[in-house]
Amino acid sequence: MENDVVCGGFFRAAEGTKISCLDKFQDSGMVQFILGNMLEAFYNFFAAISQPMLWLNWSDPQALMRFIYYGGSVEFFFVCFIGLIILTIVGMMRRRVMWAVVRGLEWFGNGMGRLFAWAGLIMVIQQIIIVFMQRIFTRPDISVGFGIPLQFDISWFAEELKLFNALVVCLCVSYTFIQGGHVRVDLFYAGAKFRTKKIIDMFGALFFMIPFAVVTWLYGWFFMWRHLVTPNPSASDKLELLLRKARVLKWNVETIGFSPNGFNGYFIFKVLLCMFCVMVILQAIAVFYRSYCEFMEGEESENKYLDKDTLGEGEEAYEGTH
Repeated sequence: MENDVVCGGFFRAAEGTKISCLDKFQDSGMVQFILGNMLEAFYNFFAAISQPMLWLNWSDPQALMRFIYYGGSVEFFFVCFIGLIILTIVGMMRRRVMWAVVRGLEWFGNGMGRLFAWAGLIMVIQQIIIVFMQRIFTRPDISVGFGIPLQFDISWFAEELKLFNALVVCLCVSYTFIQGGHVRVDLFYAGAKFRTKKIIDMFGALFFMIPFAVVTWLYGWFFMWRHLVTPNPSASDKLELLLRKARVLKWNVETIGFSPNGFNGYFIFKVLLCMFCVMVILQAIAVFYRSYCEFMEGEESENKYLDKDTLGEGEEAYEGTH
């Protein structure tokens, strides 16, 4: 498989070297570059799903390197881009499909948020335990578990608190948006007409949320893998170079803490950064689709199918007094 190289397609046999997308961009121009990759996205998609062992069989170092390469590649971007365009066209033709996507994405965002919001409670309980063990019982460590206990220095558990905070920030971001908990810089939005608000929401999702998340993903993807495997993959590496690196590839998960006895699972934060990007992109799609549907159907469709948490009678009484 060492002769398999990629040039806008997922796997294409060739004897020469890989022609980079930058070379194609310079030689053919931006229009040909974009249109060419959009057309090749169909081939890339079907080639990927028809040959899953070439990139999902992580017992093969070359398959793992292909997975790493394609996760931040132009080919993967255009496959997702074309898929989103097709889904959007179908949704515009059959609005119930678009509403189904909105409900599915918001269900996923709410589910993740409601699950990982418990990390906030665990963080508070753990902080209380740390204070008691350190100040009252003067213990240097904490042992947790049944049968085979998990025993670490108190400083390890103290630094681990940042992980719970990261779980809430990265995995509850969609839930907070759905529930209307994000801070909005409101200069003219509140006074705008209903359909104007929907246009603003669609514009923000399309030109702010998605580009921000995509750029962050491109940085975060290779940043994550540099702390999981060695030799370190780079965003500038071509596939042929990564396949050569695969000959000496091995797992090298980062287990270095900031202090000798401190928390040593910082690679999880790199994984959460990528998961954060996925959550933002999915929520941006939900925002765009919901805003489009509400724009087309009018004010009576506002918050249609919205699964929003309430405090019950207590919240109604509070709103009635304000």
